[in-house]
Amino acid sequence: MPVTSVESDARALTMTLIADFAVGVERLWAVFTDPRQLERFWGPPGWPATLASFDCAVGGRARYAMASATGEVARGSWEFLAIDAPRGFEVIDSFVDENGDLIDGMPAMRMTFSFDETATGSRLTNVTYFDSEEALEQLTAMGAVEGSTLAMNQLDAVVQDLRAFAQGKGTQLEILDDRHVRITRLIDGPRELVWRAHVDPDLMRQWMLGPDGWRMTHREVDQREGGTYRIAWEPEPGAEGEPFGFDGEILLLDEPRRMVQTEHMTGTDYPATINDLSLYEEDGATLVTLLIEYPDAETREAVLATGMVDGMEQSFQRMERVVLG
Repeated sequence: MPVTSVESDARALTMTLIADFAVGVERLWAVFTDPRQLERFWGPPGWPATLASFDCAVGGRARYAMASATGEVARGSWEFLAIDAPRGFEVIDSFVDENGDLIDGMPAMRMTFSFDETATGSRLTNVTYFDSEEALEQLTAMGAVEGSTLAMNQLDAVVQDLRAFAQGKGTQLEILDDRHVRITRLIDGPRELVWRAHVDPDLMRQWMLGPDGWRMTHREVDQREGGTYRIAWEPEPGAEGEPFGFDGEILLLDEPRRMVQTEHMTGTDYPATINDLSLYEEDGATLVTLLIEYPDAETREAVLATGMVDGMEQSFQRMERVVLG
């Protein structure tokens, strides 16, 4: 994880985040000043950002929106105060409404981003300055420390070439906190086809099977926001295991970029999870990211203990071999 520290100083009215990267200053500058790259990390897991505008010039503005898995939207705006490429920049970060107007009662913060060379690459120092102790406490209570840490820890996947970052590493699991895990897998194929493989019933039956010896027996999806779905599997003759399935509701659909849905094991009283799937393509390869929210740590551990990640890896290998090959 690149973030090494996040510290609040009530006397200086600041929050300082430091993160180190194995890339040069110019590369770090580029990801913060290219809106398409900035979208990939400006927003913690589960709240990806979309940049509506981005004018990186003194006096220019950038507007962004971050959408949660359940449809909540948080909007913000940067006003660029100073730019010193490639060493850093300074902005006023404000909470805004859908029209870009400031929201009453929400603080505006001055932020500096500094990029410095190190022996192993570069260091990001991000300092947020607050107008009052109340504003610092308000943002801290809203989860600013945790959110900033989770957001900036996504930068490793952005500053590196996708293939260099993930190719050959298989399905990777990160435990983010008691209730959230992130699963990533690089697929050597275009996003449009990877998306189709996740939503087309005929394609799903070819790869979404887990270990060998299983087959999908049911796939029913109302593919729209608010629509429901049900999927079921059973072992082939001679294979071990009992039939099972999942059902749920599609909460958000942004084809071919993101799909959020609940997932409940059919016929049980187990609590549902929220599964947030996102796809990002670079140079013909697609990074699949699945953020899962569990009701508690016990449920998370019970699900992971089933061998879910290994089953996903076998399925992804089958996707590359059968669907994309």
